[in-house]
Amino acid sequence: MAILLTGVAGFIGFHVAQVLLERGDEVIGIDNLNDYYDPNLKRARLAQLEGRKGFKFFKADISDSAQVTEAVAGSDIRRIVHLAAQAGVRYSLVNPEAYIRANVLGHTVILELARHLPKCEHLVYASSSSVYGGNTKLPFAVEDRVDSPVSLYAATKKADELLSHAYAHLFRFPQTGLRFFTVYGPWGRPDMALYIFTKAIFEGRPIHVFNNGDMQRDFTYIDDIVNGVIRTLDNPPAPDGQGRPYRLYNIGNNKPEPLLRMIEVLEQAIGRKAEKQLMPMQPGDVKATYADITAISRDVGFAPTTPIDVGVPKFVDWFRRYHNQV
Repeated sequence: MAILLTGVAGFIGFHVAQVLLERGDEVIGIDNLNDYYDPNLKRARLAQLEGRKGFKFFKADISDSAQVTEAVAGSDIRRIVHLAAQAGVRYSLVNPEAYIRANVLGHTVILELARHLPKCEHLVYASSSSVYGGNTKLPFAVEDRVDSPVSLYAATKKADELLSHAYAHLFRFPQTGLRFFTVYGPWGRPDMALYIFTKAIFEGRPIHVFNNGDMQRDFTYIDDIVNGVIRTLDNPPAPDGQGRPYRLYNIGNNKPEPLLRMIEVLEQAIGRKAEKQLMPMQPGDVKATYADITAISRDVGFAPTTPIDVGVPKFVDWFRRYHNQV
């Protein structure tokens, strides 16, 4: 069975591809290897996959339907894991067009591809906890209203959910959206706080702690995320009361941690203290995230097992090896 995986050189995509290949699936990976963050990290991830049985890679931009169509030509694709996107809340203030192109147009290209595939069993796509925007009720539940985004990135992810709902209604192919909550771990993204803090501490530079440290995040370890993605992929949604095979899940650790506690765990793993510079809240940011995972736990058996006391040291161990730190 062939599985199309977009964003295969990205953080989550790389780890999902590894597990799919290990269990014997054929993976057709697409990525444009853009320079939003260091492409060398993306190429290093890709190097771990290339040459493995069942893996094919195509450099393609998901917003270009011709490139995507060419990449999948002749493949018997049954499932799609669509993770490619323009990530990052703060960068959306600088380059909004990149988010419309990748996240809205790109998502539409994948939807069009899926609806014309004769044997598409399930499309799983990445949404984000950012869609909860200015919501103050915790934990965030999939039933909550999400019509108050506080960043362009969040708005594009909500647009993806609406587009997918419309396609499920019109064309009846199964889809599941996953709202990811602060994913971290080995091979993680350099634009995320854990990576930024770790690099700064090793280099003896201060770290910027926003909202004066009064923040909480539902930090979710990559292995738990991958387990949830695979479980979801293997369990397509049944049609609802109106015949739509569509659902949304939160996928998080279900345990928000104070940012300052995460920094303490990081300091212990590195063996050095951080010099903290307390800063005001960044535009587009939110104070707290907390995933209600009742639905995904009930439906597919998702059960995260990795606290930050375990996951953060694993990230630091990888960081040391990758960057030759002592």
